[in-house]
Amino acid sequence: MAGASPRVHYLSDFCCPLGGRAGGKPHVLRHETEVFLSTGREFVYVYDQEGGMLTAVYQFPDQVWHLQLLATRRALYVLCARTGIYCLSLDSQSRSVTQACEDKEDEARPFPVIHVDPDACVLPDPALCAFNVLDDMLVTLVQGPTQWKMQLFERPCPGEEPRPGGQLGEVELSTCTPPGVVPEKPAAPSFLPVLCCVFPPGSRAPHGHPEGCGCFMLEEALFGLLFGADATLLQSPVILCGLPDGQLCCVVLKALVTCELAPGDPKVLVKILHHLEEPVVFIGALRAEPRAEEEARELLSDENVHSDCLVALGHQGRTLAIKASWSELGNLVPELREYDLPGPVLCAACGRDGRMYHSTPSNLCVVDVARRDAPWNLEKPDEATGGLPSMLCPASLNICGVVTLCVSTRASTGGTELLALSSKGRLVSCILDLNSEVPVPAKMAVANAGQKIKELLLDIGDVSERVSFLKKAVDQRNKAITSLNEAMNVSCALLSSQEGARPISCTITTSWSCLELRDMLMATCTLENNSSFSLDQGWTLCIQVLTSSSALDLDGAGSAFTYTIPVDRLGPGSRREVTLPLGPSESGVLDLPVTMSCWLYYSLREVVGGALAPSDPLEAPYLEKLPLNLPKQEGVCLPLCKRTVDMLQCLRFPGVASQPAQAPCMPGSACEPVETFLKACQAPGSEPTGAASLRAKYLPPSTASIRVSAVLLRTALEDGHSGFHLCSATLQWLLAENAAAAVVRAQTLSSIQGVAPDGTDVNLIVREVAVTDLSPAGPIQAVEIQVESSSLANMCRAHHAIIRRMQTMVTEQAAQGSSPPDLRMQYLHQIHANHQELLREVQSLRDQLCTEDEVSSYGTAQRLLQVYKQLRNPSLVLL
Repeated sequence: MAGASPRVHYLSDFCCPLGGRAGGKPHVLRHETEVFLSTGREFVYVYDQEGGMLTAVYQFPDQVWHLQLLATRRALYVLCARTGIYCLSLDSQSRSVTQACEDKEDEARPFPVIHVDPDACVLPDPALCAFNVLDDMLVTLVQGPTQWKMQLFERPCPGEEPRPGGQLGEVELSTCTPPGVVPEKPAAPSFLPVLCCVFPPGSRAPHGHPEGCGCFMLEEALFGLLFGADATLLQSPVILCGLPDGQLCCVVLKALVTCELAPGDPKVLVKILHHLEEPVVFIGALRAEPRAEEEARELLSDENVHSDCLVALGHQGRTLAIKASWSELGNLVPELREYDLPGPVLCAACGRDGRMYHSTPSNLCVVDVARRDAPWNLEKPDEATGGLPSMLCPASLNICGVVTLCVSTRASTGGTELLALSSKGRLVSCILDLNSEVPVPAKMAVANAGQKIKELLLDIGDVSERVSFLKKAVDQRNKAITSLNEAMNVSCALLSSQEGARPISCTITTSWSCLELRDMLMATCTLENNSSFSLDQGWTLCIQVLTSSSALDLDGAGSAFTYTIPVDRLGPGSRREVTLPLGPSESGVLDLPVTMSCWLYYSLREVVGGALAPSDPLEAPYLEKLPLNLPKQEGVCLPLCKRTVDMLQCLRFPGVASQPAQAPCMPGSACEPVETFLKACQAPGSEPTGAASLRAKYLPPSTASIRVSAVLLRTALEDGHSGFHLCSATLQWLLAENAAAAVVRAQTLSSIQGVAPDGTDVNLIVREVAVTDLSPAGPIQAVEIQVESSSLANMCRAHHAIIRRMQTMVTEQAAQGSSPPDLRMQYLHQIHANHQELLREVQSLRDQLCTEDEVSSYGTAQRLLQVYKQLRNPSLVLL
């Protein structure tokens, strides 16, 4: 249908319900130049197409579900939701409606708004769902509690009072399961039933109905095959009913009139024609057999079109077509065919040219049901099949969002005009010229046809390959967007919980382990995901280990190592442990303290870059037109935790009874098996040799001390160490992060001897002292913490670790507002001056060491050590 391109003309704009159509679908009817239209709301519009203007707007109490025009009577019948059927006389509006001008909004409109009077309701019934009006009868369909009920009434006229005795008959249809409703105000059904009246040939009833009003004629052959001999002999109209459950049934109208005194038997009166298994949304008829040109021209002026094909559409696009055909034995039989058209179907309409129009949310299509290549010959049925097409091919009209449709034939040109209402409330006129013939190409040679087929196959292959690559690229980008969304959620969760429990946490613990025949301090980092998000592609756990400068090289910088561990599929509630060696090195040195920092790193390059850039070089030509906006930032860092590992955490206590009996390995390089055997065979009384053992034997240990107010310690330790002696509680607090903390707590020790990572001893002694010269009020009770070690470096490291803990404790207590006692300020000034003098002497001695030779520098070094000892044992107390 190359000539099916429509010419669209905009007519007017109407208001449609927000969110789409409601239970009552929109309707458009046309009679001569007048268009009657409802949008699914409570308004019915009358539009003059010739004049291009609205002539009236009727307002009803509730949503309008259905319209039908009886043209010969100039009466408009309207089904109002949960109210009933209204009848309006289009010639005399004053009898059934009242003009309301009190509303300022109505006055501002350029057209009159007519409020329909309740007296215009000729058939009040809140359960009415559909109706069909004839010249002298009114057929209704009522939704009962368990069944649909068809009722027949005398046709009410405009202005008449409702007549309770006007019912002529009724019959119950199939079982229905309507939603739970309130008796006073039933709920609107999701789909309304469809009623149509089919007239036998020769009937004059359809003269008063415009096209699209649910009334049509069928040819005698099809009419008799569908509805039986009784309907044919009685020349009775037949009511077709399409139900929301998919049933398509029929009732002979004159048989229903005979059941006036009592409800009719459904088994006798109701005939089920088919079941679509989805809600029926349209029933219509069309001419599927082509006619001669002379006969077609006569039809333009004749309203009685005898259709030879009955069609019904389901909501999802299932289509039923029924037509009379010749069997193999030469008998007339009904031919039923089901087709699948695009859905969901919003509306449909049939034209006189054998074409059916149906609308989906995305397109308005036309389907040609006629078999134009094989006309049906009644005189010679063996020579022509005249059946229905094996498949229907919808052709797009490039119009979307049509919610209701009306088809009419233009007498001047013979074309087809569609009146369509869009989902946005726009009324448009579409003029189609479907009679233009498509030029047939000349026949081509067989060789050329083969070459053309090969070219087409190659093009299909190229397109398929391109689609495959593009689909892969789209999948990668969708995956990247999902990953970015997860990353954003994780970032917000971590950044918004700086204090308290964090949804994703990392804890660091240390322990000693024997690795490659020597003791090694191991750090275990435990990443735990307590959030509702998952850490997948792109996430990396980064651990930085920063060591301090060596005690022998104070001006040197510490070393830093960064470990990266990919986090793969760490779901909610999962955890992952990573163990790293901290030292000592092969030389036996462990430079403490060690600072460990953990953070999560999300790589934008890995996730976004991999989705935007083609992974295969062959894909580049297919993706060259896609924008590749790679991120400028490499990634995002989210800090998790930071911990300092110092000497107090690394001490081991082999002398404690509850500790393992195995002594720590000697420092140095990994022991050879022979050397290990000789050391194990060494006599118990023999002593190890070496520089460390000589220093421990002949030189006095290096000491340092610090004094803390007993009141300050009791206040700080009262929560976790209540019930212990103050000295024992202080030692437990200092070693709280050590693996032997439980052993120290169990034995209530106030002094302990430990072993440093390099094998030298480190002693911790805690005792209570009284400081007499500091306060005029009397002695201040204090706790002295003393560190002794034969290694000056290890003593300094332990002393630094104690001072770090004291600084944290004093800061926390100062924040709570604790105040120190009265002090002798002159005594404090004197101590401060002495310390300043000692610091100046230290600087002078260090300068001398740089200029003196080895022999003369020995005395300078001895004096420097003595000054350092005085500085490490001050007379001050932390208050």
